[in-house]
Amino acid sequence: MTKIHILHENQEWTDHLIKRLEELELPYEQWHLDEGQVPLDEIPPEGVFYSRMSASSHTRGHRYAPELTEGVLSWLEEHDRTVFNGTRALRLEVSKINQYTALRKAGIRVPKTTAAVGRDQIVEAAKNIGVSSFITKHNRAGKGLGVQLFHSIEALETYLDGPTFDEPVDGITLIQEYIQAPEPYITRCEFVGGKFVYAVQVDTSEGFELCPADACVIDDLFCPVGEEAPQTPMKFKVVDGFDDPIIQKYEAFLQANQIAVAGIEFIKDADGTIYTYDVNTNTNYNSDAEAAAGKFGMLELAKFLGAALERQTVK
Repeated sequence: MTKIHILHENQEWTDHLIKRLEELELPYEQWHLDEGQVPLDEIPPEGVFYSRMSASSHTRGHRYAPELTEGVLSWLEEHDRTVFNGTRALRLEVSKINQYTALRKAGIRVPKTTAAVGRDQIVEAAKNIGVSSFITKHNRAGKGLGVQLFHSIEALETYLDGPTFDEPVDGITLIQEYIQAPEPYITRCEFVGGKFVYAVQVDTSEGFELCPADACVIDDLFCPVGEEAPQTPMKFKVVDGFDDPIIQKYEAFLQANQIAVAGIEFIKDADGTIYTYDVNTNTNYNSDAEAAAGKFGMLELAKFLGAALERQTVK
């Protein structure tokens, strides 16, 4: 029987989608890809395939899950299976360099950023970036990995030479200009099937003092279980009637990069300029904010996958 196949490495993040699939009585199977095989000489099963692989998998002991998943996705794509968030989406998920270059190509403004490998190169990048305040973050990120705010080169050097320096899993550290927002919040836009679902405003007044523009901490705050950061009742709020023109740019960007499901985050500076700083293709949703607004991301995703499965069944 044809079914929906969910590729992932984190059960806690996947259970909420499973619940919605079961509510809609949709057939599904989980492919937990923390380890496994890619049988290239075999034919993959029929069905609809959706990848929820995360850039932070190595923090859960699943260091090679993204690499294995890319192999599986390549195998599926070779056989023309219906794949959502395939190899192109995964390459953006695990590399902010790839994200920023793709966003820039789409005409979407991102913070000034330099990628560097090696202690001296990180310092040189910070000297050359041309801003007084900057942050560091990991290229393969998630969970706030490597995020620090600096107001001087000397402070950066002390960090790099000290015991708290966090070595990136891929060796690449980003130096990025610090965007100061006049109000303590960022906005996250959710998309399913490449189409806008809703925008949620995230209060950054607590826990974002070092870097209110950091996507990785947002990931933890959005996480519905397991690694969730403490929340206040108004930490998340779905924005009623959000219709900023950036949505059209985001939808075009997702289509160009073959991304079906994503959460895209931006911050506004004092002049109202939007800076986009994260594309999360393993997006989660905040249950309290959704309940208050009557909008449910995982339900929309389950419906989207079900419709894709139905189209395939009637071919």
